[in-house]
Amino acid sequence: MSTDAPRRFGVLGWPVAHSRSPAMHQAAYAELGLDGCRYQRLPVPPEAFEETVRALPHAGFSGANVTIPHKEAALALADEATDAARAIGAANTLTFCADGTIHADNTDAPGTLAALPAPPEPGSTALVLGAGGSARAVVWALSHAGARVRVHNRTRARAEELAATLGAHVADTPDEPADLLVNCTSVGLADPDASPVADASRWPVVVDLVYREGGTRLERDARAAGAHTVDGLEILVQQGALSFHRWTGIQAPLDAMRRAARSSS
Repeated sequence: MSTDAPRRFGVLGWPVAHSRSPAMHQAAYAELGLDGCRYQRLPVPPEAFEETVRALPHAGFSGANVTIPHKEAALALADEATDAARAIGAANTLTFCADGTIHADNTDAPGTLAALPAPPEPGSTALVLGAGGSARAVVWALSHAGARVRVHNRTRARAEELAATLGAHVADTPDEPADLLVNCTSVGLADPDASPVADASRWPVVVDLVYREGGTRLERDARAAGAHTVDGLEILVQQGALSFHRWTGIQAPLDAMRRAARSSS
């Protein structure tokens, strides 16, 4: 990728001050000598999301990641989208094309699979907590990998809608046993002692999309019980690397991105 002209990227969210994506992407640019690239936080409330996104190309932006609560809105405003993003119903990666079109992709799905210690075995079971954009990506990815997925959400109707759309089933409680647990709720983000489950020893592999210094309560409890744990930072790195490749055409330097994500705050 030529760096003769400055290229800007960012992450859209509300809130977004906690995001470590800027440090991660800036580390990748430095590692590869992409001196003309910059990445920044873009705090945008829902009511200003579409207007802001449509203005970004005119401000020199080539692409943007999208986080809570904008992933479904990002897909809705895109002119083009990958089949995966449309099937999931949410996008976390927007690319602003030279012809003025906005292209949407979802790198949360393959990023989650890449972060797992091993691909799900066909017929294995997974329990996904939450029913937002991230949960949709995780359910779609695990189902397409051959896992039998159940979904639990505080509002059951949302779990039922997600399950019906993506071929999963609804879990009655957040504590149903499975081979894999993935927390896609925000529980643990604000309160380090909060956990979405009562007993983290029920699952041999636990993934928590929430990330915080010292780990979440769910992650700590699961690790103490002997589970293999994956935190949100590793998924952030994996999905971010895929976005980086889409925008630049260059394989992302995973180790540099991982170091930056884990050392920033």
